Amino acid sequence: MDYSNIFRLVNLAVGGLMVMGGIGQFFPIGFQSVILGCYVIIFGAATILLEFQIPPPVSRWAPFLFSFIGRGIFYIFVGSILLHKPAIWIVAGSMIGIVGVGYVILEYIPQIEPPQNMRDAGGEWGAEQI
Repeated sequence: MDYSNIFRLVNLAVGGLMVMGGIGQFFPIGFQSVILGCYVIIFGAATILLEFQIPPPVSRWAPFLFSFIGRGIFYIFVGSILLHKPAIWIVAGSMIGIVGVGYVILEYIPQIEPPQNMRDAGGEWGAEQI
């Protein structure tokens, strides 16, 4: 069964949550919160972009995004950045982290193949060879 559309929707939703969480990081305004907010927004935008096109440098410099376990750990990391008050960001961070845990688990289920956009790493580390 082809789960590509499901993975695409999940990744787009996670990217959207990252962007919204990054915007929420700005408040209350402080140096650390602005820096973290910018990083989370960039990570969210990159996650969304990877669903539509894969720039060549990404497969070279971020090959971990092309495997379930790499993307799962990345989602867990970004989700943990968003775990702070108010409760809406705790929920958003938790959802991103749960998706990350799910992706890590999917790495060990051979019946579920990664979607095509997660197999384009060009055979480098983290690329699924099918």
